[in-house]
Amino acid sequence: MASQMAIFEEEQTAFTQICERLVRDALAKAIFIVDSDGQLITATGETSGIDTTGLASLAAGSTAATGGLAQMLGEEEFPVHFHEGKRNNLHVSLIGDFLILLVIFDERSSLGLVRLRVKRAYNDMDTVLQAVKSRSAEAKDQANDIFGEITDDDIDSLFNDAF
Repeated sequence: MASQMAIFEEEQTAFTQICERLVRDALAKAIFIVDSDGQLITATGETSGIDTTGLASLAAGSTAATGGLAQMLGEEEFPVHFHEGKRNNLHVSLIGDFLILLVIFDERSSLGLVRLRVKRAYNDMDTVLQAVKSRSAEAKDQANDIFGEITDDDIDSLFNDAF
């Protein structure tokens, strides 16, 4: 997946708003967005009683393993997968090459409705992800500009003056 990116408050809020709408429209119990490193970006819906840190970590690991399975079978990736349980179901989909969307739902909803609503929300999420990528690239360029001006002589001078 992609290298690390910084998600700014505005984009995190936008992801949360999209997920709040998706919880309602898909009749889902809870929705999470996790990055490929297992960091939780946002959680909406009925999240109490869920170890969100553990869920985020396991989702990232599971998605990485599923990507390995896809490659073994000659596929680039499996961008969507589904887990069916007795009481809860889990719909997992990739948002770009960096984020993972988890939708937990029960008998109040159906896989068809969840898939339809996720497809509709995907474009909004991808737009926010593109903003994240753009801002991260700008921040990286600014950091490179700042540190690009520092020479070895400057560093030596700094440490020599300290002693």
